[in-house]
Amino acid sequence: MTLKRPQGPSGTLVVLEHLSHILKDNPLCDPHVRRLGVWLPPQYDLGENLGSKRRFPVLFDLAGFTGTGMSHTNWKPFGDNVPERAARLIHEKKMGPAIIVFPDCFTALGGNQYINSSAIGNYADYLTRELIPFVDREFRTLASREHRGCFGKSSGGYGAMIHGMKYAKHWGAIANHSGDSYFDFVYWHDWPNTINELAKYRGQNRKAGAANVLRDAGHKAIAQGMDDGRIKRFLDSVWKREKLSSGEGHCLMNICMAATYDPDPKAPLGFRVPFNLESGELIESRWQNWRAHDPVNLVTKYRANLKTLRGIFIDCGWRDQYHIHFGTRILSKRLAAAGVRHTYEEFDDNHSDIDYRMDVSLPFLYRALKP
Repeated sequence: MTLKRPQGPSGTLVVLEHLSHILKDNPLCDPHVRRLGVWLPPQYDLGENLGSKRRFPVLFDLAGFTGTGMSHTNWKPFGDNVPERAARLIHEKKMGPAIIVFPDCFTALGGNQYINSSAIGNYADYLTRELIPFVDREFRTLASREHRGCFGKSSGGYGAMIHGMKYAKHWGAIANHSGDSYFDFVYWHDWPNTINELAKYRGQNRKAGAANVLRDAGHKAIAQGMDDGRIKRFLDSVWKREKLSSGEGHCLMNICMAATYDPDPKAPLGFRVPFNLESGELIESRWQNWRAHDPVNLVTKYRANLKTLRGIFIDCGWRDQYHIHFGTRILSKRLAAAGVRHTYEEFDDNHSDIDYRMDVSLPFLYRALKP
């Protein structure tokens, strides 16, 4: 096996500490002082040494669930991390120099979807109202939305898509790798497993024999999608451990999504869930709140914003184990029907380890955002 060798200059990764006023006193008591990684292309230092005032396009990297921006700068076996990938693509002349920003948006629920939530925190505001101005002040950026983009995979892809829809005044182009969409497929099928995991933290121990389903499923909190104590006990348990099972990890993800898509300050934990935790029955009014955040249902509403973007890139593996390829197909179909120009690609892979697709998306974003 031949080990990969870096090609050309590597650029500079700067790690800063950013104090956020928006995340201070967030509902999960997560830190409001965050590490912020900023990668500067090789041409940045070269220009500075020559006394140049050259400025650069900016790309924000939105990490997926359980990830954080700085994790994308770590050593990666048999492949490039994001700074190495960008440096190689620049050296190969497949893209020009750009600044890449790595925000830390991790939460106690495993992450977030880069939107504002009264149950998690205002992470859309954190990105647009704090980090964008901060980066523009501290670095030689082309400080306008025409030269600023965001990209991500999975939850990060969802975040990029939603920001292109709702916050287009801040972004000129977006890239969405396998971003969550068509929630009826992506999330629905995993809720039975989530309910089974939460049942382990049910208040009363079960005994074999007769069951009073009418009483149990009719419990006021359960029937209204609120926690009867089992979600809190589950969270208290997983927060004490370093290792989660696959089922526990997916359960935590669905809880995070509930806190994202259906926050309710009046509910015990500040959010509601869309299924009866005893019977598994859909709570239609709660699920409608989830569907209101589904990108496939937002194209028409944000059509005008989407048309202002200089580039929209979407892709997905056609073997995605979370069935996201169906959602991205619907999203592309609805974008086309709305007259929104975009690039949609599929490839022979699943949801995991697809960073190599950035070899396509990063040059795409640079071409859309270059001066």
